[in-house]
Amino acid sequence: MRFPFPVFLMLLAAAGCTATPEGRPQPEPGAAEARRASALVPGDPSAPSQVTPDEAMAIPQAYARHPWRPFASNILHGKDTSGVLVNTPDISHDPQQDRRGWWVPGQVNQGIPYKWGGFDDPSSFEAAIAGGLAAGDVSSPEKRRANNAAVSRQAAGVDCSGFVSRCLKLPSVHDTSQLPAVCRRLGSAQELRAGDVLNIPKRHVLLCAGWVDPQRTWIYFYETGGAPDYWKPGLKQAPLDSLLALGYQPLRYNGMAQEPVPDGKQPREVLTRAVKSTAAVITDPTIGEP
Repeated sequence: MRFPFPVFLMLLAAAGCTATPEGRPQPEPGAAEARRASALVPGDPSAPSQVTPDEAMAIPQAYARHPWRPFASNILHGKDTSGVLVNTPDISHDPQQDRRGWWVPGQVNQGIPYKWGGFDDPSSFEAAIAGGLAAGDVSSPEKRRANNAAVSRQAAGVDCSGFVSRCLKLPSVHDTSQLPAVCRRLGSAQELRAGDVLNIPKRHVLLCAGWVDPQRTWIYFYETGGAPDYWKPGLKQAPLDSLLALGYQPLRYNGMAQEPVPDGKQPREVLTRAVKSTAAVITDPTIGEP
């Protein structure tokens, strides 16, 4: 039975589809994501959280793209009321090296700034900035030696382990010494997939975002606290062997859902081509967070 074209469009809408200009039905937005999620093998139910590779890639993008407007009241270079030294990574922070600050007061900036010991998400960060807290606090060898005693309660942002913990939807921060307890070590770094972790206990952690080349010699990853924009989260690419030579260990979070991959096949790439094109190229990586 043939219907007039307007009636045909109404029937398509009722069926949960949209039509292209040529009249071909297409799945509703989000249907493809739902199909992918239903095909995943869930993570360990005893893990602190459950997360999919798509979620683990969407969260760091939200951190990297988050727009926010700070003011002079969010700048602090000195001790807070508890005596903890704070240095916000604003544009005035220039320690005569390549780890300069970046955000500008009075302007809309993009990306949640680094804070030693920070675990803010975008909403808690915005509330803290509106309340006049310092926007970020850079790391230093002195802060590393002092560890938790150097965490300021009067600054907001996220550090490397807080960032990765948020991307894994962990309910509380797991630092680089605690992450291995909720992950399993991979037999080979060649097994890395989007959402996996490269970790150096007591130093630094990266979130794997996929492979740059089919030979698996270069890897995409998200981090905060590393070059070239040290004090903000971003997507980067670097040679895998160079990262492993620094001491990074390949881990997979226990609560990460996994796509079944037949022998001889490659897992689906989660990052889009447009997102990949924004990755900073790091030919000679170093360990972030001095």
